[in-house]
Amino acid sequence: MNGITAQFRADYASHRAAEGRAYTGESLRSLPYLQSGPFVNQWAVRARTFDAFVRRVLAPMAGHRDILDLGAGNAWLCHRLAKMGHRCVALDVRDDRVDGLGVAHEFLSAEPGLFRCVTAAFEDIPLSDESFDIAVFNASLHYAQDLNRALKEACRVTRRGGVVAILDSPFYRHASDGEAMVAEKKAHGAATFGARAGVLLTQNFIEYLTRERLQEASPPLAWMRLRVRYPLWYELRPLEAWLRRKRTPSRFDLWIAFKP
Repeated sequence: MNGITAQFRADYASHRAAEGRAYTGESLRSLPYLQSGPFVNQWAVRARTFDAFVRRVLAPMAGHRDILDLGAGNAWLCHRLAKMGHRCVALDVRDDRVDGLGVAHEFLSAEPGLFRCVTAAFEDIPLSDESFDIAVFNASLHYAQDLNRALKEACRVTRRGGVVAILDSPFYRHASDGEAMVAEKKAHGAATFGARAGVLLTQNFIEYLTRERLQEASPPLAWMRLRVRYPLWYELRPLEAWLRRKRTPSRFDLWIAFKP
């Protein structure tokens, strides 16, 4: 699966479980509107992005759409959109029952056929050309190993006039800040990942995006950033970093491009 090893998938699932990201039951069904737990602030940010996606991308298109959720994880986004009447496919390289596609059985056991799951890498999508109105990278594009190929594949499966969207991937204004983030991650790898660090930090993911990096990897697409209003603590992060003389933090927002 495009270089993502079985050992990485197993170790990553174990790490996510240890972090407390194995959502089930009501917690799973509440995503992205989680109300408690250690990652409630992160989900508050992601909920704002999702709301902006629904309001600013889906609503103007009108009608029920074919949507491909790239990097779907536990498929919460497909669950939400399918309940709105859209036809959804959840694609992820991981099918574990921590926060991979294996978790989707909770949704599908209650409502069989609500959406479809495909285990694959988004650099090699096993689906037909121009099958979807929207291809959305769901907090996942920074895990691409080949950015050009991932975007080319997303564009291939999207219909003309359709949308390729990026939700919740870290963007930096300057690549130097992104590189500093990667260096920090590697420097603290042992403390963060323990014995799994050797596997989890050697997968050659792109890790972050800039406008320039995105455009260079997908010249046919004209990208637009749709700014999202996040919670105040999130919006104040650049000021806090400046006061503490730290690197500028990343920002999410919603990035979209229409397929010509």
